[in-house]
Amino acid sequence: MASASRPRTPAGRARAACRALASAYPGRCALVHDGPLQLLVATVLSAQTTDERVNQVTPGLFARFPSARDLARADVIELEALIRPTGFFRVKARTLVALGLALEQRHQGAVPRHMAELTRLPGVGRKTANVVLGVGFGIPGLAVDTHVIRLTNLLGVVATRDPVAIEQQVCAMLPRSQWTRVGLRLIEHGRRVCIANRPRCSACLLVAWCPGSPLARGRRATSGRLPA
Repeated sequence: MASASRPRTPAGRARAACRALASAYPGRCALVHDGPLQLLVATVLSAQTTDERVNQVTPGLFARFPSARDLARADVIELEALIRPTGFFRVKARTLVALGLALEQRHQGAVPRHMAELTRLPGVGRKTANVVLGVGFGIPGLAVDTHVIRLTNLLGVVATRDPVAIEQQVCAMLPRSQWTRVGLRLIEHGRRVCIANRPRCSACLLVAWCPGSPLARGRRATSGRLPA
């Protein structure tokens, strides 16, 4: 539920958002998977498409290529056909083959459990690595995507669009145990309610104190200042 009181610091807004979003969203990953490898592949495929679309193609993909070795040896044309609905399928197919090969050569086909090793894999950035660490291994990490960038700025939690800086700043404001779930909840809230270019502020549980909301704009027009 939205709180009538307005948190007055970035850390206060981060904690208030964390509490409020926890009341609305379970903080679970929407990608259907069975283990870290499937989660890694699904997260790579989720770029520039929806989780629903990825979930439509992964059952067939994993049935045909269940291991890193299978991906490394995959026929690219066949792989493209399987993942075509996710978009950018040619680039993604080649990335998955390279990913499977890297896992085989460097990690005996297993998904590594460390950020530095994950981000050295083809197609894996910090956002994907944090999803795999947090959801796949239970190692807390904040996945920062376009939704998290937009919402943390809109909520006045950060004043930067750099994903690494956002990750560092938000993690410093919240308990480590909340990092994974708050990222997933921000992403879901950005998809369902605080939608880019057409936010549903009337349905938002953060609207009472969100600096970017119409209510806050009305307060600024009245008082000439925004609460710190």
